[in-house]
Amino acid sequence: MRLIHISDLHLGYRQYQRQTPTGVNQREWDVAQAFKRAIDKIIEVAPDIVLVAGDVFHAVRPTNTAIVHAFSQFSRLTQALPDAIVVMIAGNHDTPKAVETGCILRLFQQLGIHVVFQEPQRLAFPDRDLSILAVPDALRDHPVLDPDPTAKHNVLVIHCELPGILPADAVAQERAIVQITPEEIGPTRWNYVALGHYHVYRQLAPNMYYSGSMDYTSVNVWSELTEERTAKLPGKGMIEYDLETAKRKNHFFTSVRPLVDLPPILARGMSSADLDAAIQGGVDKVNGGIEDKIVRQVVRDVPRHIARELDHKALRELKRRALHYHLDTRRPEIIRAVASGGPGRRPSLADTVREHLQRRVMPGEIDRDSLVALGLDYLREAETVEATAHIAIGAPE
Repeated sequence: MRLIHISDLHLGYRQYQRQTPTGVNQREWDVAQAFKRAIDKIIEVAPDIVLVAGDVFHAVRPTNTAIVHAFSQFSRLTQALPDAIVVMIAGNHDTPKAVETGCILRLFQQLGIHVVFQEPQRLAFPDRDLSILAVPDALRDHPVLDPDPTAKHNVLVIHCELPGILPADAVAQERAIVQITPEEIGPTRWNYVALGHYHVYRQLAPNMYYSGSMDYTSVNVWSELTEERTAKLPGKGMIEYDLETAKRKNHFFTSVRPLVDLPPILARGMSSADLDAAIQGGVDKVNGGIEDKIVRQVVRDVPRHIARELDHKALRELKRRALHYHLDTRRPEIIRAVASGGPGRRPSLADTVREHLQRRVMPGEIDRDSLVALGLDYLREAETVEATAHIAIGAPE
């Protein structure tokens, strides 16, 4: 008895300002295509069970385009595999804060999908000697996780955060409602544990996994990309698992929209012309060019006056060529010569504002780079007004 485990589809995710010829946000279209490709593969594999471990949509109230796409693809799945058991649970992105608002996932019950969105539900399939405990991320009480002793095959599908297990950066970006420990799950008691919420594939026990997301849709996609590189993962995908033999097979996909994180530039001692040349040199080394890709260039130890003197016309051209080009300039660290603690960086107010705005969750239609730049402009204006006020107060009459 084989299952497919997918999670964190985030349909309706929007980012950047580029649109397709039909007027759809380009990143929303990318995410939709990644999901369509996953459905194609599931139909090809033809499993007995399909587990969707939460965050089907990116927002509680997704766009009509996202809803129609999701319905058409899940309909295609259930028609192609009429005997497959499909179980879908709500993630934190699917769950409205007010209970009376209702959950959009109920729509998929019309397709014969088992949708669990408010309370844990044990789904019994006696003809297959199978029990599935489905735990959505919408709980007020701590869930009790016990397998069914009468079933040969016990599967747990849960959208949750594992404190102390997930990287601190991933936890800080976005919190799940359900927080549970591996000890409470007890993976040895289950035939398989399907986890949702964490966007990077990760094995936590021989039969317990985060499948990861379908595309790069987290608050900080660059951290996500770094984690995948550290773990030597080829990208996004889904898990195939045989409950009888306990054998696993990963299905990874090539990214619909390439992400390029260029090697960082150490700008200490560089002139603006030198830095312009280094930036262009990094772009020129991108295989196939940066056209229509998502690109980041980190520049460390660049003083403010050097950053101001960069060739902004050339930077605008890079932004035009790429789907999104982000030049992340970071000022030199300030080391305290005298302090109560050890030497370390003391962030400025501008650093604090920049960090907050770069991490803040916001609607996809808002351009993050523009928001950060606007926030820093307001801060500089406020500092100028404050300085002027101090001079006026201290000036002789």
